[in-house]
Formats: sequence, C-alpha cells, structure tokens
Amino acid sequence: MADSRFAAERRFAVEAVVSAARLTKVVRDDFDPAGEAVSKADSSPVTVADLGAQALVRMAMLEALPGDGMMGEEDFSSLAESSDLAAAVLARVRAQRPEVTMDDLREALDSCDDKAGPGRRWWTLDPVDGTKGFLRNEQYAIALALVEDGEVVVAAMGCPNLPYCGEPGDPSVGGPIGVLFIAERGRGTRMMPLFEATADRAGELVKAAAPASTAEARYAESVEAAHSNQSEAARIGAALGITAEPVRLDSQTKYAMVARGDASIYLRVPRGDYRENIWDHAAGMLVVSEAGGRVSDVEGKPFDITTGQRMTQNRGAVVTAASIHDEVVAAVRSVLES
Repeated sequence: MADSRFAAERRFAVEAVVSAARLTKVVRDDFDPAGEAVSKADSSPVTVADLGAQALVRMAMLEALPGDGMMGEEDFSSLAESSDLAAAVLARVRAQRPEVTMDDLREALDSCDDKAGPGRRWWTLDPVDGTKGFLRNEQYAIALALVEDGEVVVAAMGCPNLPYCGEPGDPSVGGPIGVLFIAERGRGTRMMPLFEATADRAGELVKAAAPASTAEARYAESVEAAHSNQSEAARIGAALGITAEPVRLDSQTKYAMVARGDASIYLRVPRGDYRENIWDHAAGMLVVSEAGGRVSDVEGKPFDITTGQRMTQNRGAVVTAASIHDEVVAAVRSVLES
C-alpha cells in the first residue's frame, strides 16, 4: 500500500481508529452508566467512550496532519457541564496518553469545526456511531473519513463487536471479534482483525455479494425504530419479494455487512423531513462503494457531502450490491410515493 497517494493518511486513519477502538472497548468492559454517560440537549446519549475516542483521534490528527480540519460529532460542552464526566474522560485518555491535561482535552474537542465545503480538505468522525448499541454491548463503530474536493477518498471504520467471520449473534462464530475496514478511492476495501491491525498490514479484500435476485437478498436496518421507517421498509421488502427477516443492528456496521456480503441491502427509510448527518454515512459509503456496492439516497441521487453537518440535498439511504441497486431504488420510490 506504500505507493498510494494517501499512504500517510491511511497510516493515520488506521492508527487513530485502532487507538479509539481500544479506548471504547476498555470503557465498555468496565462501564459505569452513572458516571460515564449523560444526555445531550437533544436527549441522545453521550458517553466517556464517545468523548475520549474523539479526543484521541483529534490529538493524533493534530500531530500527524496538522493542516487538516475535522468535523466530529462531539464537543467539549458535555464535559463543561459535568466535572465528574470530564475527569472520567481525562482518565480514560491518559491510559494511552499520560501527558494529556484538561486543557489539551478541551483544545482537542473544541477544534472540531463544521466548516465543510468544496475546496477544503477535512475529516469527518463519528467516534461511537451507534451509542445505544454501545450501551447494550452490541454493535457500534468508530467511523473516520477524509473528504477532499467534495469526495470521500479515505475511510477507516472499526467495528469492535463484529465477528471477523460470520454474523453478529451467531454462537458458532469462531475467530477474532472486532474488524477494521479500510478503503481508499480506486483501491478497494480491505478488512483485518481490529485489535491486531497495523498500518503496514495489507488486509483482506472484501466484495459486496450480488444475489441472484432481490427475492434472495438479505437486508439490514437499524435496531432503533426512530432511525428509519421500519414499516415502510417492510413494504419495500415485500415489493422486492424478500421473505427473510431483516438483520437489525446499530451503526455503520450495516455498511460493513453489505461491503463483505453478509447482507445485500441496507435501507434507511426517511421519517418526515429528517436529513442525515454526514458522519453517519461518510466512512460507510466509501467502504461499500470500493467493495463494489452502490450507495444513494432514496431517490437514487448520490450523497452530497458538501453541505455541512447535514446532507440537506438527500433523504434516507439505499445501500446495495451494485447489480440490484436500480431495482431497489425503484421499489423504494414506488412504496414511498404510494
């Protein structure tokens, strides 16, 4: 991989995501909801893992790629309201970086802006995508992506609870738990065991699996009904002839399932006028597209990630094996317009 134009960025992304994943895993294994989680202003949960992981990634970026910007989901405001939470985050970060001070933590979290747009080079990060999955000790992801000239060009996604082989929840699964997916535009998507990953390891190429027909496809959707219209998704599945129950799991791990062929369809059917956050999709969209899949909104339009935090020009998501994408989009549009 050394001949890649993005060799330095790939190294940073792998090392940063592995570091963040290690922090989240330690927090989860020793989790104290009373002292390590609070509710944000929008009532969504934020934990020591979210804040600590984002701080570690941003600190690593300031050292390795100081000229790059970052749009992250979290900021210091959650810590400013709770000295106990701030102390807990600092302690978790110091386990990897003993020299870090509270001022360093504040600078790292407050230097994540949302000045995205054409002509800028910046990273987007969801430090714990699927916080509710994290709280249930189920699926979540650390999702990091580099945007250059309005396109995602590098993505690293760590899935700490995803089996390297087999599906989540399958008791017969063997091998390591935790997978890192790394994608570069034009160079494919590879995976490797997350907690053994290094920047110099090539990894294993993954490919989206095309079913013989949509009736034989498996589809993935969110656990949380609030994140996607599940009743409409069921109608779409019926229109496509799908009889298998959906695979329900949190986070961009659903993108990973499509990228490596565990599922062929991931639907995020919009509710009302909701617009998706960029950090919920940027890494996953490159992981899937470089694995031979296709990603669009429910109208078949490519994602426009130049509009800031929210993808205001798009609604929902349709993520599939390339060969069935047009058919799935047609079914989605037909159901939503009926």
